[in-house]
Amino acid sequence: MNKQEVKGMWDQQKGKLKQMFANLTDDDLMFAEGKKDEMLGKLEIKLGKPKAELDKIMLAL
Repeated sequence: MNKQEVKGMWDQQKGKLKQMFANLTDDDLMFAEGKKDEMLGKLEIKLGKPKAELDKIMLAL
């Protein structure tokens, strides 16, 4: 899978997450290579959900 395909898949997941959680913004879902844990930490705070639950949600998308 190349970078363009990964970006396209992430864009789809971002859209689904924003539908599930209306208070999320593009800034909340900014995913930079190597920064997954940082993004999940921000989402934990904003959504009040533990990292394990957020991982499950993202895998289910």
